[in-house]
Amino acid sequence: MGESVAEATIIKWLKEEGDTIEADESIIEIATDKVDSEVPAPGDGILIKKLVNEGDVVEVGAVIAIIGSEASASSSTPQAEAAAVEVAAVSNGVPANVEETLMAPVSSNGNGTVLAKTGPTGKFYSPLVRSIAQAEGIAINELEQIPGTGQNGRVTKKDILAYIPNKGSVTATPAAAPAAAVTAAPKAAPVAATVKSPSIPVGPGDEIVEMDRMRKLIADHMVNSVKVAPHVTSFVEADVTNLVLWRNKIKNDFLAKEGEKMTFTPIFIEAIAKALKDFPLVNSSIDGDNIVIKKNINVGMAAATPSGNLIVPVIKNADQLNLVGLAKQVNDLANRARKGKLSPDEISGGTYTVSNVGTFGNVMGTPIINQPQSAILALGAIRKKAAVIETEFGDTIGVRHMMFLSHSYDHRNIDGALGGSFVKKVAEYLESFDINRPI
Repeated sequence: MGESVAEATIIKWLKEEGDTIEADESIIEIATDKVDSEVPAPGDGILIKKLVNEGDVVEVGAVIAIIGSEASASSSTPQAEAAAVEVAAVSNGVPANVEETLMAPVSSNGNGTVLAKTGPTGKFYSPLVRSIAQAEGIAINELEQIPGTGQNGRVTKKDILAYIPNKGSVTATPAAAPAAAVTAAPKAAPVAATVKSPSIPVGPGDEIVEMDRMRKLIADHMVNSVKVAPHVTSFVEADVTNLVLWRNKIKNDFLAKEGEKMTFTPIFIEAIAKALKDFPLVNSSIDGDNIVIKKNINVGMAAATPSGNLIVPVIKNADQLNLVGLAKQVNDLANRARKGKLSPDEISGGTYTVSNVGTFGNVMGTPIINQPQSAILALGAIRKKAAVIETEFGDTIGVRHMMFLSHSYDHRNIDGALGGSFVKKVAEYLESFDINRPI
């Protein structure tokens, strides 16, 4: 579903408990911040148990249902359930072997005590969170003290992993603990700083519009990106007169010959792919203390949906496509993105992203990096401007087609010299476009 997808929302069950199911038959609809999708059954059988409800937010890899035979459906013994097959949400359709998992207790804290899925305060703990707690020896009373950032205060995988390095610093205080023990204990560092939004006064006539599901997930994704990566933005102005004149000259013939419109986007992506080959470190991601330089150049292009939200379809191996191939892929992905017809594979695997803010008349912008990538380029509007033209006979003033390129990048692995050189190289490719280039 994409590297950045950590959870999905259960939209609708397509099958009920007791229904007979065939392999690859869709049983549930889920949604992420990127795309809505259906989860297929990994095998034939009967839907024995639904483990999540519609509207629940489920972490990647969590068990959402149990499918088994008639024997397992009519028996509640652990042996019968052990023969069932688990269905994992957002698992790329690969069923997990869960025989040992279902035979074992749900989760324990390492001391033989089973961790219930609901704590004393009513908090729900997913199987993934309980499994981590079991491995780390975290008891239920300690688990209850971990601040949760999930829906309704749920403890997510991210919360418990952030807590583990400070494990033991936040525990339930015994009722009869002596005061001396409290004062003598070292002051614990905060487990996870939660920034709360200020309270907003609502005046007469103010309209309150609740965020839809995708907007909430996009908001979380953007906030997380700014928290993770120190953003720097470099700007370059490019003279794109030649490519504008070339496109105006060939667009009608191209439409008649290929049945496709030639927009500026494939031309920009071609230049970006060339520059990424020149500066491969820009086409990278950070994994802990390691920098992963990607072999494939997969360029994502931000596209607006009718609801006003954004989705980023990805052109795989963009450096291996000619301009005609790029134009066909750009048009196809953009059209299906607007209709909500993209598959999960078509929005995953991106290594670099481009956002055309010029579509809305903006001349430049400071885009936010699409994690886990390291950079993103915003393309400003192309405008006619008076500019200095250098000739062999001296400088002159002329009307040129100019645009700004805004390159935001992660300063942890991309320094200003590299980030600035990259966007300058993109501008050079655009400025040197051959006006006599054949279709």
